[in-house]
Amino acid sequence: MKIIEKYVAFDLEFNTVDTVEHLIQVSAVIFDKGDETADFDSFVYSSVPLNSFVVGLTGITQEKVMTAPKAVAVMTELKNFVGDLPVIGYNSHKSDLPILLENGLDLSENYALDVYEIADSMRDNKLHGIKNFQLKTLASFFNVAEKNAHNALADARMTARVYEAMKETQEAEKLMAQQNKKEPNASDNPFASLAGLF
Repeated sequence: MKIIEKYVAFDLEFNTVDTVEHLIQVSAVIFDKGDETADFDSFVYSSVPLNSFVVGLTGITQEKVMTAPKAVAVMTELKNFVGDLPVIGYNSHKSDLPILLENGLDLSENYALDVYEIADSMRDNKLHGIKNFQLKTLASFFNVAEKNAHNALADARMTARVYEAMKETQEAEKLMAQQNKKEPNASDNPFASLAGLF
């Protein structure tokens, strides 16, 4: 697993109407050595009526998107927030990166790793028995879940915290492996000095 100490985790919410995805919220957090140091959160203007499923899932209302800044302004702010930092996401190749690209922001060069892909690689051993690979399920598994899942800011934070938990798991495994490889020597044996008596 690739280890990154300082990065941006991001997430989006969108309203799908007639197979077209309309961006309605963009959020991101900067993590540095395991701690959140900054956040970015903005609703995005849309004149398209929100479907009831999206309102129920995200808690985002029509008023919030009708009074929000337009996508071009939000993309500029997000680009400035990200800067040159590596970016991580959760299954972002599927929808989030393409939606950002459709709205004028290409983060493919910054995109360093996908937490979903890491989880998938852990499926058979470290995550054996997990019921599904939704972000909230993984966050609960690692005890880092946020209460308001399906809010982009909460999901960006959970993405970062799941990644941090995975890093800790990997570090713990390395320490255990080093302990198991350590060869016992005379200084580790309290009875070594008695060996010549027998």
